[in-house]
Amino acid sequence: MKKYQNDLFLRAARGEATERPPVWLMRQAGRILPQYRALRARLSGFIELVTTPELAAEVTIQPVDELGVDAAIIFSDILVIPEALGLKYTMVEKVGPRFPEVIRSLADVEKLRPAEAAPEHLGYVYDALDTTKKHLANRVPLIGFAGAPWTIFAYMVEGGGSKTFSKARAMLYRDPALSHALLEKIALATAAYLKGKIQHGADLIQIFDSWAGVLHPLHYQEFSLRYIKLIIDELGGAVPITIFAKDARHALPQIGALDCQVVQLDWIADLVLARTQVQGKVLQGNLDPVQLYAPTDDIVAATLRMIEQYGGKHIVNLGHGVYPDTPLEGVKAFVDTVKGYRY
Repeated sequence: MKKYQNDLFLRAARGEATERPPVWLMRQAGRILPQYRALRARLSGFIELVTTPELAAEVTIQPVDELGVDAAIIFSDILVIPEALGLKYTMVEKVGPRFPEVIRSLADVEKLRPAEAAPEHLGYVYDALDTTKKHLANRVPLIGFAGAPWTIFAYMVEGGGSKTFSKARAMLYRDPALSHALLEKIALATAAYLKGKIQHGADLIQIFDSWAGVLHPLHYQEFSLRYIKLIIDELGGAVPITIFAKDARHALPQIGALDCQVVQLDWIADLVLARTQVQGKVLQGNLDPVQLYAPTDDIVAATLRMIEQYGGKHIVNLGHGVYPDTPLEGVKAFVDTVKGYRY
């Protein structure tokens, strides 16, 4: 097992006793940091940053240097999977991702690359992992991640972000066989991709189901959890796994039954109820990201209150990614409060 100067995050993820909860933030490598904004200003856009290994490694490490968080998360994007399958996307500033071509038929699915070939087109991510590991020099563990198959499916069918994802959801009703064919291809490609991430040094894998909350509960079990489980089974316990199904609190008992070690809660989750629904797992979360706009004393009090409520087996995070205009002093107050705490 690798020796880290700070292994708190991995010990907590494995359910071991820790002197304090570890802390990191989703989207910690991003616009909250002035050094990230300065770097982005020199580039053509987000995709150039993601696909340039040295730069992706640099911004991955920035929050470790600036904030002193207990884990780094590789700077990448969940939409590298559809691109590796042959469905290209663009990232429109202040709008989000856009797919010029979308999936409408089984013929469209069959035109995609074979699932097992996807990792061959993601060498830049593996190079970024290698470079990050070298420069981190075992200071803290490194998280790898991917989007859940349903979330990737939603973008590939809808063509971009949406409040309702009605086109993607309609496909589930109109053509479940087509939906399953696409979801299976995404899941197998994602599993192959994540195996590569582990080989290149990822110490934990987090699966983000960002659009879990738009699905009917029965559809969530059939069209999302089924394929998250497929990925977990394919990975075979190589590293701990975290599942984050945003706005799908109804599915917590089913998520808790998966062979994952950590369950991320969004900020609306009822912690007391979640503890009863997700037994035997480590919980991650779940401060409201907007809390970090408050005065420092309020941030400290809210963070301490949250830690006490969890009472152990807890990785501190927000209930969603940190928002781009969050005051840096608020982020630092949050992180420093956790680092100063002792059970």
